[in-house]
Amino acid sequence: MTAPLVIKVKDKDNVAIAVHDLPVGTEVLPGVVSLQPIPQAHKIALEDIPKGGEIIRYGVVLGYAKDAIPKGSWINEHMLDLPESPALHDLPYATHIVPPEELPDPVQTTWWGYRNKKGPAGTRNLLGVVTTVQCAAGVVNVAVDRIRRELLPKYPHVDDVVAVNHPYGCGVAINAPMAKIPIRAVRNLIRHPNFGGEIMLIGLGCEKLTYDRLLEPEEINPDNCLTLQDCHGHDAMMQAILDMAEKKLQRLEQRRREELPLSELVVGLQCGGSDAFSGLTANPSAGYAADMLVKGGATVMFSEVTEVRDGVPMLAARCVNREVRDKLAAEMKWYDDYLADGGVDRDANPTPGNKKGGLANIVEKAMGSIAKSGTSPIVEVLSPAEKPSKHGLIFAATPASDIVCGPSQVASGIGLQVFMTGRGTPYGLDVAPVIKVCSRNEMKEQWFDLIDISAGHVATGEATIADVGTEIFNLILDVASGTKEPYSDQYGFHNDMCIFNPAPIT
Repeated sequence: MTAPLVIKVKDKDNVAIAVHDLPVGTEVLPGVVSLQPIPQAHKIALEDIPKGGEIIRYGVVLGYAKDAIPKGSWINEHMLDLPESPALHDLPYATHIVPPEELPDPVQTTWWGYRNKKGPAGTRNLLGVVTTVQCAAGVVNVAVDRIRRELLPKYPHVDDVVAVNHPYGCGVAINAPMAKIPIRAVRNLIRHPNFGGEIMLIGLGCEKLTYDRLLEPEEINPDNCLTLQDCHGHDAMMQAILDMAEKKLQRLEQRRREELPLSELVVGLQCGGSDAFSGLTANPSAGYAADMLVKGGATVMFSEVTEVRDGVPMLAARCVNREVRDKLAAEMKWYDDYLADGGVDRDANPTPGNKKGGLANIVEKAMGSIAKSGTSPIVEVLSPAEKPSKHGLIFAATPASDIVCGPSQVASGIGLQVFMTGRGTPYGLDVAPVIKVCSRNEMKEQWFDLIDISAGHVATGEATIADVGTEIFNLILDVASGTKEPYSDQYGFHNDMCIFNPAPIT
């Protein structure tokens, strides 16, 4: 079968995207000839579009033509006026609920993880050393290096020790209403499933983010907390941290993997550096894997408020009840106000890389981003860094920024993340493994030892979404079970723990 030159998503679409670079004069469809060179993933007009006319992809109006666009023209971001964002009042709910029997069956129903006394199981057995304030990060980083060199070899069943540093804790309006978001994030990071219930919290002693805001009263003791200002010099600091770590490592060493049901697994889905193929290949393939996970009883969360905002009616229709719909609308409204207060224009997202990859505006990006959620009903909506209370598909309302979304999902308790990219992002998390899925085969060829799975074969017709989705599902369980290691972990590509802080800094 001959690979297509362009891909048209819906019958009503009046644009298609180029599978590869198209020279001038290429007949992409009967009667449609390219008038300019069309870069890969960019749009070509399939009909004459008048000034002010709708430009339609995914069956959705992406925008309105600033000027008349002849058939065969290259359509880029400069040629569209944005439509208005969908209203948030009276959104439909529970009008598009896919019954469980229509979801794809998981090819496996168990995995091997570390059972915890509370919450989901861990995918790794880690010692997490968490700071209350960035001022302690330098000391903790040195101490963690020493723990890894001097102590960790004695405990072969502990996978690693990680420093959980963050830019919060000092010079902050700790009682401001929105301070609850970063405080909640740090509080939940301390209790991440991969840390096995062991608390190791390092404070400075003069910060506003005090132990009592992060721990229960019975948890505040010398076994869990160390204040650097109580130590007499460098050597005393180091020895105190190492002594504390040794006790934690002794307990973590006793943990072993067990065969567990999928209900013990929490998986996060995130986009980073999307292109126009992301919504056709990588994201729907991840969505297929998500549907299998949900059917098997797992918890799957997807995120990025600005990247779903223009598709919110589609998500609301999948909310299982009014309560979930209302929480979705409330999170969207909060973020609308947050952006308005900052004077942000709607074109602040997408990025230059997104546009180079063929995405004209945030509406087009949103349609592709939503595809990673699959088709399952949405059972819960979380505020940033909240923990889920249900199994199934969950929308976690995080910012779209990769380095903020990831830590927010980690704070919500994901044991593993699947990260879809169309442009290439050497991103990773040290608390939870990250699987990279790219949208184009060209990217896999370029980053052959950085990308774990290519969904590009969907665009060329060599594979189906179900094929790649099943491949992603199998790799998720292999990585979660510790039998395979994604490239980001092999190389130690781990981004900073940038938690979301909308509260004032004083």
